[in-house]
Amino acid sequence: MKGSKTKKKNGLQQGPGKDKRKKQGTKKVYDISGSDSEVSLKDKELWKEGVKTGLGPGKGVFIKKPKARDPGTVPYLDQTLHPNTFLFLKDLAAHNERAWLKAHDPDYRTSKKDWESFVESFTEKISEVDSTIPELPVKDLVFRIHRDIRFSKNPTPYKTHFSAAWSRTGKKGPYAAYYVHCQPGSCFVGSGLWHPEADKLALIREDIDRNSHRLIAVLGEEAIRREIFGGAPNQKVAVEAFVNHNQESALKTKPKGYNLDNENIQLLRLRSFTIGRSLTDEELMRPNAQENVATLIGIMEPFVTYLNSIVMPDPEHLERTSGSESTD
Repeated sequence: MKGSKTKKKNGLQQGPGKDKRKKQGTKKVYDISGSDSEVSLKDKELWKEGVKTGLGPGKGVFIKKPKARDPGTVPYLDQTLHPNTFLFLKDLAAHNERAWLKAHDPDYRTSKKDWESFVESFTEKISEVDSTIPELPVKDLVFRIHRDIRFSKNPTPYKTHFSAAWSRTGKKGPYAAYYVHCQPGSCFVGSGLWHPEADKLALIREDIDRNSHRLIAVLGEEAIRREIFGGAPNQKVAVEAFVNHNQESALKTKPKGYNLDNENIQLLRLRSFTIGRSLTDEELMRPNAQENVATLIGIMEPFVTYLNSIVMPDPEHLERTSGSESTD
């Protein structure tokens, strides 16, 4: 018909209305309700309705950044620990979760800084009582708060204490060390070798077998008996206290190469050689905290020196002791 415009495409007749709709650009609508695509899109939404503030469009809500606990009237000082550090560790023990620590990051960082400042300033005092201890960076002395849970039945991600160790090579290495442990209700200062490597353990046992008088003399020193072993009246009681202190990891039978009737079998069974003394929380919060702990470390210095003379002897020490071994 004249005036009527039609087009054929693939043999089908199309009217002008079709072209008009095409030019305007119509949107295709797909029904995906109940399909897998619907589930997939829900997971990828860029915005989801949350808490309704009632502020209306164009309004926003600002959430205050968490702040660290108020220090109160007690200032943070390098030579002592702040009460807030103990409060943080108590809270962490009650909420040992990553989400909680993230929400209380300011408290964690403030407490961590308090501990590291204490350790850094304390290093000089330890070097004064034991000249073999160098002044190392604090990162070489302080242990991480994160736990290695790969092979542990305990799934909690964090330690609930702060700790640091001082040796000739810091917290790591073969040398006997001094150790300070900060945990609410369980603080202590200690020293020695915890689970030394097999070759170092063999050297200690060999010296105990040949020269037991050396270790016994150290453990029997009056200051060690008084401050570390609760006032042990003599060497025998001091040695018994030392064995009991390290009994948890000791062998149940004799070590290889030694007889059960060896007079020093209780010492030979040990796999750790440590001594220590408990501290109250208040002792680490007092103004003279570092002086008191340094005094205890000075008392334990002969014990650390003895162990190092066995596991990592200096050349001059080898010459001095080579002629003093028992010939029994």
